[in-house]
Formats: sequence, C-alpha cells, structure tokens
Amino acid sequence: MVVPVSLRSFIAAAVLTFAHTIGEFGVVLMVGGNIPGKTKVISIAIYEHVETLNYAEAHLLSAILLLFSFAVLFVVYAFVRGHRVNLR
Repeated sequence: MVVPVSLRSFIAAAVLTFAHTIGEFGVVLMVGGNIPGKTKVISIAIYEHVETLNYAEAHLLSAILLLFSFAVLFVVYAFVRGHRVNLR
C-alpha cells in the first residue's frame, strides 16, 4: 500500500540520482571509463581542458553541464508538483 503512493517519489529520486552521478568524477570514471579515443565523459573533458589551461572550453562545458542539471531539476520539480497526493 505504501509503494503505489510513493511511486512518483521513487521515480523522482532515481532521476535526481542519475543527474547527480553525471557530475561525480570518481563514479563516472568507473562507469563511463576513459579509454582514449573511444569514450569521453563531460567531467573528464572538463578536467582535461583545465589541465591543458584551456579555460574557455572548460567554462563552456561546465555551463552546459549546469544547464542540464537545472533542466533535470526543473522537470523533476514540475513532475512532483503536478502529481501531489492530498493525504488529508
């Protein structure tokens, strides 16, 4: 009886967890890998641009990641707000 009521919260938590792991440096290395020429993860790309002192590219990729994070938060907020359950 609790799970059907909490289903939307579980979905929101899963989406937020996914969005959070996108920015995690260590987790992304384990999940996405960093095989030169084959895989590229945005957090690794930002790190490489900073290492080579290419700050303009690092800022651009950071802004894209920030916009994506806000978009995910907005969608989750709209989803949860639109489907509130009245428990009175």
